[in-house]
Amino acid sequence: MREKDRHVVPKPDGGWDAKKPGASRASAHEDTQKAATSRAREFTANTSGETVVHGRDGQIRAKDTSKTGNDPNPPRDKH
Repeated sequence: MREKDRHVVPKPDGGWDAKKPGASRASAHEDTQKAATSRAREFTANTSGETVVHGRDGQIRAKDTSKTGNDPNPPRDKH
């Protein structure tokens, strides 16, 4: 986990947070997972970070590396 990453996690009292790994406070709070994911992508867009989206059960649903990021599994074709 890197400081440049943002995790989208559910809040127990409602809504969704975009947080740095290990942070006690959220970088952003939104009503929907979609909105929180969008905000997390804004934070990682220029930092080579990764957006990690968690479901309500805490399991990772999706990962998205920003364009400037170092994706360990980049696509092989460029079509």
